Amino acid sequence: MVKINKLEIENVKRVKAVKLEPTANGLTIIGGRNGQGKTSILDSIAWALGGNKYKPSQAHREGSVLPPNLHIVLDNGLEIRRDGKNSDLKVIDPSGNKAGQQLLNSFVEEFSINLPKFIEANNSDKAKTLLQIIGVGEQLAVLEQQENEKYNQRTTIGQIADQKKKFAAEQVYYTDAPKDLVSVSELITQQQSILAKNGENARLRSQRDQLAQLKDNLDTEIDRLIAERADIEAKLEIAEKSTLDLHDESTEQLEQNIAQVEQINLKVRANLDKDKANEDAQNYKDQYDGLTSEIEDIRLEKTKLLDNADLPLPGLSVAEGELLYNGQKWDNMSGAEQLKVSTAIVRKLNPECGFILVDKLEQFDLETLTEFGQWAETEQLQIIATRVSTGDECSIIITDGYSEEVPQAAVETPKYQF
Repeated sequence: MVKINKLEIENVKRVKAVKLEPTANGLTIIGGRNGQGKTSILDSIAWALGGNKYKPSQAHREGSVLPPNLHIVLDNGLEIRRDGKNSDLKVIDPSGNKAGQQLLNSFVEEFSINLPKFIEANNSDKAKTLLQIIGVGEQLAVLEQQENEKYNQRTTIGQIADQKKKFAAEQVYYTDAPKDLVSVSELITQQQSILAKNGENARLRSQRDQLAQLKDNLDTEIDRLIAERADIEAKLEIAEKSTLDLHDESTEQLEQNIAQVEQINLKVRANLDKDKANEDAQNYKDQYDGLTSEIEDIRLEKTKLLDNADLPLPGLSVAEGELLYNGQKWDNMSGAEQLKVSTAIVRKLNPECGFILVDKLEQFDLETLTEFGQWAETEQLQIIATRVSTGDECSIIITDGYSEEVPQAAVETPKYQF
């Protein structure tokens, strides 16, 4: 993990001459009033380490006859210089060999020297950067796509379920109607069967009457037809027995049913429609509940995925493609929280880069500043920051482009250089 041991800057932007040996872990605060050259120091470091794309548009200090001069010594022994008329880069390794920007790029994280680029990125890009760091970006993207698909599907199903339920509620239902439709043909068949049976009964009765009449006729001629009478009496006895249990059935109810069948069937159909509507509504509700369960399972899996990830800061997470810190989205975080989150993520992006440049720490009160410094020390992170202040928390004070020695009494006070 590479850090800055010391730096010397001359004639860059508003800096006339500044020497600084940042503390290895924690905060090194460059203090001073506005317009004195504090930010120029950070811009100079970014130019020296990040290449000419970070070169200030007016790098040469106005009024100076000497060109910019940058000298940075890293704790891995590398020396970086930019001096001379063209401020060309010179990188010398501990063995004395020359190197170039490619070597610096191998361990200098772009966001470390250009933190505003991360802070000003949109919420989605910040979240993607974090997911890239912890290595769950693709898995989380798949889960979020599944969640969105299930959510949209559930929304559609829920709308249909509500429509079906409302439609079912508006349907008429007849409690006195049978469950199944009444068949006219079946009623007519039953009627014809009864009529046929009754016809047979009538035929048998007629036969009985004929035999009785014949008996009467034979009675008048009994003397002449004694033998015949005996035969007829036997037949009559048999006929009487066969008609003894005969009973005619009424078709009145069937005739009424036939007359009312269409009215009955209207009620049956209405009831069937209502039952079907209720069944449809319940079916869609069951689908909705099932999708809700699937969405909850996906969300639980997302939570577990992030819980098991190596996050750069406790309380940091991603939900619905946005960065969250202690449950708050980026625009609801305080300036101090945004800076802490940004620093933690950038710190994790490239573990080989042990320093971060931070401008405008005046947004931190002293208590928050102390906590920030303690966190940086715990992370073994070197933070070189500016602050509009001339207080004891500052490591050096910049006045009119020059660095001033901090009074001894102030030096003995803790400087947030943990």
